[in-house]
Amino acid sequence: MTTIVVGWTPDEFGEAALRRALEEARLREGRVVVVNATRGDALVDERYADDEQLAALATELGGAGIEVDVRRSMGADVGDQVLAVAADVAADLVVIGLRRRTPVGKLLMGSVAQRILLGAECAVLAVKPTA
Repeated sequence: MTTIVVGWTPDEFGEAALRRALEEARLREGRVVVVNATRGDALVDERYADDEQLAALATELGGAGIEVDVRRSMGADVGDQVLAVAADVAADLVVIGLRRRTPVGKLLMGSVAQRILLGAECAVLAVKPTA
C-alpha cells in the first residue's frame, strides 16, 4: 500500500497540502499520515493545531474514505519531525505546502520545506494554495 505523509498546519498552506495528499492517496489507492509538528513553542506557534482544530480535521478526514493517521510532535526541528515520520512509515511520498518568504526570513529562521526537500528519502510534492 502506498503511504503518503503530509506536513499539515491549520492554515491555507496546510489545507492545500492536505487536499493534494488526499488526491494522491485516491489515485494511488494509499493511506495518508498527517503530521502536525512544532519546535516546542506550542503556546505561541500558530501552526501547531489546538484541540478544536484537530477535531475539525478529524471531521474533515472522517468522510474522506481513505485510511488516515494523525500524528502530533514536538522537537528541535519541524522538518526533522516530518522526515522522522516519513522514515518510520516508509513513506512513498511527502506532501508539503509552500509559503513565500523573504530572503532575510529564510536566513533567520531556516526553511522547513528546504529541510524536507533535501532530506527526504522519497519523492516530495510541494504545493501552494490556489490564488
